[in-house]
Amino acid sequence: MALRKFNPITPGTRHKVASTFDDITADKPHKPLLRPLKKSGGRNADGKMTMRYRGGGHKRRYRLIDFKREKHMEATVLTVEYDPNRSARICLVEYTDGEKRYIIAPQGLKPGMKIKSGKDATPDVGHAMYLSDIPLGTVIHNIELYPGKGAAMARSAGSYAQLNARDGKYAIVKLPSGETRMILVTCLAVIGSVSNSEHSLQVSGKAGRSRWLGRRPRVRGVVMNPVDHPMGGGEGKSSGGHPRSRNGIPSKGYKTRNPRKNSSKYIIERRKK
Repeated sequence: MALRKFNPITPGTRHKVASTFDDITADKPHKPLLRPLKKSGGRNADGKMTMRYRGGGHKRRYRLIDFKREKHMEATVLTVEYDPNRSARICLVEYTDGEKRYIIAPQGLKPGMKIKSGKDATPDVGHAMYLSDIPLGTVIHNIELYPGKGAAMARSAGSYAQLNARDGKYAIVKLPSGETRMILVTCLAVIGSVSNSEHSLQVSGKAGRSRWLGRRPRVRGVVMNPVDHPMGGGEGKSSGGHPRSRNGIPSKGYKTRNPRKNSSKYIIERRKK
């Protein structure tokens, strides 16, 4: 994947940096794997706005992604496609029994390549393997947190984790956040890193592109009235006091994780600040 800088022929293209989409090999998605996607505009079942700054955006259809990879047979990559619902690219694969599924595309996976999952897989890019079978030091993504539940970690564009060690029935994995955590060795993970690694280097160039994504303008708390935000009010440009959320929870350095959370015993080292 490569990035393209635009000539400043309009204000919106002056700082715009966008993908060239040269890794995309298909224009239209596979229809049987599409589902309708309804938007709420931030409203709940009663029509009340419970999430601000959402609404509008381009119409989308959801692509059914196979996060479980429970078909333990060989598959052939047919296409690499764009997915409007995620930052990573997706692949359409066809298994030897004729079934087609979408998977998250790893970096370097191209049409015509073969992938496997399960015990028979080898540590190659795109293969789904159990953490008990993956060589130590391997870069992995799409990691299950509970066996058979499907991938939950390292799924966004360019992200990856690393398998550091194994201790009994647990594998020790360093996650993209920097956190080191124990995960059961019976969980599946995919070899390699997620595609579209340069996604974070893109620059939208104009506010309208945020509207296309369904993001309405966000208003700062310090310019609100005291009735609307704890940091609102004051004569002139006031600093707003201690930074905090609309509900009064401090926003810088305050730990919101429950110290008695059951999964804390599996975390060896916290994420880096």
